[in-house]
Amino acid sequence: MFRRLDAPVVQAAGRTVRVIVDGVALDCREGDSVAAALFAAGVQACRDTAVSGAARGPFCMMGVCYDCLVRIDGRPNQQACMTPVRDGMTVQRQLGAREVAV
Repeated sequence: MFRRLDAPVVQAAGRTVRVIVDGVALDCREGDSVAAALFAAGVQACRDTAVSGAARGPFCMMGVCYDCLVRIDGRPNQQACMTPVRDGMTVQRQLGAREVAV
């Protein structure tokens, strides 16, 4: 469904950064969102739904649908499509219901 363009759209996106996704090191383009980096690596699902446990992945890629929620550097409910990757970032799939900070 999604495929990466051959040439980077943003010229500064030529460098790579390393992020850890569910314990696995992933090299991705600087300037990509977390969601774009996951898609480029073949990761389709970011979270599981609370009721049925169905896998969900980025849908709108512009911050409207909230289907791309992940845990980034220990913080739950982060929108993968709105967060740029950075070197050393830790990303985890979000399983089940969203956590609400009190």
